[in-house]
Amino acid sequence: MSIDSILVQIDAELARLKQVRALLANIGDVAGKVTEHKTKKSPAKAKKAKKTRVLSPEARKRIADAQRRRWAAQRAKS
Repeated sequence: MSIDSILVQIDAELARLKQVRALLANIGDVAGKVTEHKTKKSPAKAKKAKKTRVLSPEARKRIADAQRRRWAAQRAKS
């Protein structure tokens, strides 16, 4: 193989790689636009606050009393 033929093959390979890079760069641009588009929608979804669950005062009292009984039982064991 002569040096000239090696150089021709290297040039051909470089041309193919540049072509592939250009295609990938275009795909990256498209993907960036899609991601950017989704990102713009995300804050709208984020603004929807998750509804918090509200306990009635009676329920809170029952839970607090049950916890105090558990603590008392633990203290009695020790």
